[in-house]
Amino acid sequence: MTQKTRGEMDPRHQWELSHIFQDRAAWEAALEKAQQAVAGIGAYRGTLGSVQGAKAALDAYYALAEQAERIYLYAELTKAGDNGDQAAQAMQDRAMGLLVNLGAAASYLTPELAALPLETLEGYAKAEALSGYRHGILDIIRSRAYVLSPEQEHMLALLADPAQTPDNAFSMLSEVDMALPSIQDETGETVQLTHGNYGVYRESKDRGVRQRAFEAYFGAFNGYINTFAALYGGSVKLDCYFAKVRKHANAQSAALFANNVPTAVYDSLIAAVHEKLPAMEQYLALRKKALGLSELHMYDLYCPMVQGIEETYTLEQAKTMVKEALAPLGPDYIRQLEQGLTGGWIDAYENKGKTTGAFSCGVYGVHPYVLLNYTDTLDDVFTLAHEMGHAIHSYRSDQAQTYANHDYAIFVAEVASTVNEVLLTLYLLEKETDPRKRAYYLNHFLEGFRTTLFRQTLFAEFEKQTHEMAEAGQPLTPEALNQVYRALNAQYYKGAVVDPLQDMEWARIPHFYNAFYVYQYATGFSAAVAIAAKIRQTGDAAGYLAFLQTGGSDYPIQELKLAGVDLSKPDTVEAALDVFAKSVAELEALLQGLE
Repeated sequence: MTQKTRGEMDPRHQWELSHIFQDRAAWEAALEKAQQAVAGIGAYRGTLGSVQGAKAALDAYYALAEQAERIYLYAELTKAGDNGDQAAQAMQDRAMGLLVNLGAAASYLTPELAALPLETLEGYAKAEALSGYRHGILDIIRSRAYVLSPEQEHMLALLADPAQTPDNAFSMLSEVDMALPSIQDETGETVQLTHGNYGVYRESKDRGVRQRAFEAYFGAFNGYINTFAALYGGSVKLDCYFAKVRKHANAQSAALFANNVPTAVYDSLIAAVHEKLPAMEQYLALRKKALGLSELHMYDLYCPMVQGIEETYTLEQAKTMVKEALAPLGPDYIRQLEQGLTGGWIDAYENKGKTTGAFSCGVYGVHPYVLLNYTDTLDDVFTLAHEMGHAIHSYRSDQAQTYANHDYAIFVAEVASTVNEVLLTLYLLEKETDPRKRAYYLNHFLEGFRTTLFRQTLFAEFEKQTHEMAEAGQPLTPEALNQVYRALNAQYYKGAVVDPLQDMEWARIPHFYNAFYVYQYATGFSAAVAIAAKIRQTGDAAGYLAFLQTGGSDYPIQELKLAGVDLSKPDTVEAALDVFAKSVAELEALLQGLE
């Protein structure tokens, strides 16, 4: 069966981009107007020495930045619907050009503010007229040592577009140019493997299908392994370059500095997960036993451990489940959720050329958009809950904050999405009395720990090691990258057979092109476990809802304290890992009762 094109899809299940611009002609007009306005930002150069001058410049910049972002996101979302749409590709390129030009035109703002006397900046931070920019001004004070001269900042701003080349080329290669082979499914029918249905086949109860899907999918990436290594290596070198230019200690420090997250948080996460790897080994042994296998291979990790549960969920059923599960968050949250589920926010199903996976994208002044590739699985229900967590976080922050403060840090983003997943899990376990189904849901909960807390920490450790290699002058060849990844898999999945093709899984991870991003999935998951448990126990979601409205008005670790967790200490991660260990024991007892 061949994939449907974008135009063949039911528009009722597609997002409504006309909420941003009525049509492409309106987008063109907005782009032209914004392009003409960019030059005017330079008129404020040299006027930032007074509160009035600084306010005028910042007001003008953020008003234009809001419009430019809206122009870019319309193009980006249009392209995400069909990456093969060359007109959409051109739109994205032109919109990126607008952002680059705006960044270059405004590149003097931060260094000019940073060059002001400290007492002047401290006065700005207290000035009522600049109250909407207070956090940004305090951040400039914190960042003064890493801000370059206006000329150097201008040069770096011009690099923003070409610096996206590795990421863009990765997307084009993996999602458009690289053909995936066909495999035989459970019925013997030949089916075209896609990025979207690979997740379905790796969960198949037929081990032969799982193995064929794994070997075909990873084999396709392996056929371009040299290109993927060159792209990833180039991305790592760019990270190291920008860190060095700004005089950060290394790329890791530079990446974490933006959110004021100490590197100790990153490193203590890895250390804490290492301490609990014996619990993962126990879980894998339980999986091997439950599946009746003599050897547990990497293609055996995703199929349900509890057989005989043939659960599928339509998109409408998934929406109902998510609404019921999130009821503890209160009527206002549910009202906003309902608006998102029915109001043109969601693009639900896979089509040819569509971006794989799932994401949420907030558009300030409009509403968020959510991309799915829904295939009726339990994982898809959780993905819906996850992405709507991002979406409502964006929606609430956009409503409560100015544009300058609306954009929350990635560090807290994964908390909002994962709280929804944990609440969905607790909802399913609470309403289910059948021990086999309870074991099925508990297995899914544990898979959340494995794929989010453990797997993302493995990814984080891979990023840390590869960047350290580049900083030490070591080449990131395919062989070197495979070796690092294989060693980590052997460490994290002790007791499982690390198949040779698994060595190059790094080549298919798009998040690696946004360096030191994925660790936040693990910390966010840990925080979410604590927050969701507290909400279910106390019925009090007020602190969490207040957190969802903070946007980027404070540093993420401080914002999370509103929700009752402190990630500057290792306690939250350690507590989540303890929940994992206890849940493994609970699943083991349930499975023994089913024997």
